[in-house]
Amino acid sequence: MTGTSSAFRATQLATIRHVVLHPCHGMEQHEAPTMRTVLTLFGTRPEVIKLAPVMHAIARHPGGLRSLQVSSSQHTDLLHPLARRLNVRIDHDLAVMTAGQSLTDTLTRVMTGLSGVLAAERPDMILVQGDTTTALAGALAGCHARIPVGHVEAGLRTGDRTSPFPEEINRRLIAQVADLHFAATRRNVDALVHEGVAPDGIVLTGNPVVDALHAILADAPPAPALSALLAGIAGRRLIVLTTHRRENFGAVMHGHLRALRRFVERHADVTVVFPVHPNPAVVAAAQAELGDAPRIHRIAPLDYPDFVHLLSRAWLIVSDSGGIQEEAPTLGKPVIILRDTTERPEVLECGIGRLAGHDAARLEALLEDAHADASLADTARAVANPFGSGDAGTRIAQAVHAFLMRTGNAPIAAHPQEHRP
Repeated sequence: MTGTSSAFRATQLATIRHVVLHPCHGMEQHEAPTMRTVLTLFGTRPEVIKLAPVMHAIARHPGGLRSLQVSSSQHTDLLHPLARRLNVRIDHDLAVMTAGQSLTDTLTRVMTGLSGVLAAERPDMILVQGDTTTALAGALAGCHARIPVGHVEAGLRTGDRTSPFPEEINRRLIAQVADLHFAATRRNVDALVHEGVAPDGIVLTGNPVVDALHAILADAPPAPALSALLAGIAGRRLIVLTTHRRENFGAVMHGHLRALRRFVERHADVTVVFPVHPNPAVVAAAQAELGDAPRIHRIAPLDYPDFVHLLSRAWLIVSDSGGIQEEAPTLGKPVIILRDTTERPEVLECGIGRLAGHDAARLEALLEDAHADASLADTARAVANPFGSGDAGTRIAQAVHAFLMRTGNAPIAAHPQEHRP
């Protein structure tokens, strides 16, 4: 369905707006509201960050929605403290992780554990977010149990099945089984339509990470340790660095870190704060390349609210994270992306992002360009956020309610053996 016309896009977006703005469409005036259970599944830190505004909006929705919250604990140490900070209750913890398990092991353990929860709770809808193994497992489990699936942050595509891996494959597969697709941008809507997704199953919502950032900056002050670190580096241009993606492990990551070190050594007005991901490959590269580097502060991973405050003080962000590409325009910060593709081209089109790829020399050149551009910070602050205005959680909750009321959907019981844990 390539070459979608402007008229067709206008029609599809009108349909999408209708879903959001008319949450009781198709429901007779005299029907009494029915309590519907929405099971939200998450397992990693980015998932709980982006789903927290959605779960809170579902819980406070006036139309009779019950929020049931399930963690796979694909992340353990990172996820549970953050869930508490974000006031996210965990009703069921699948606790799937074991040492050294493969992606296939994680997928099957999440599906097996979730099947028992589905049999016991009989939710009316399952929500998953993004492109993790947990999200794919939840979508497949919902499909097998014949429970409608909603996909938050649908329609992200790089066009390369191997980059990022396995995320690009995961999100394409989720799109094949999801019933509702919550797209953050119009580009994401178009990507789904081009793949054959029916427009009336797509809802344009913005990204709930914007909701989360606004709430955190308003309500969660930085911890004393972070405040002390920021005070100690005041007066210098702060680069916040993160890197953790599999495709950068090894020579690529070492090259990036060496380029960054050379840049800092040339510019006395620059400092770096690097929350080092706990993966042993990242820890080893950071120690080897930055062990005695001046003005490069390697620190332990931060709680998410502190990390948001750190990003908000940055002059420049350097990262291979997908989520940070959304957080940068939300905070008005320029970002150099340590990847050769991005599923969020909006961050490039709005002028706030640059792709460094896997080339250390290109990274170094981009750093020098940023240092020479006196207007960089002002330009970034003035960019309109392509990922929404901070009401995505509410829009998603409204659309879920509209879908359930319109379809009158109830889960269809699977055979007992399909739910055996």
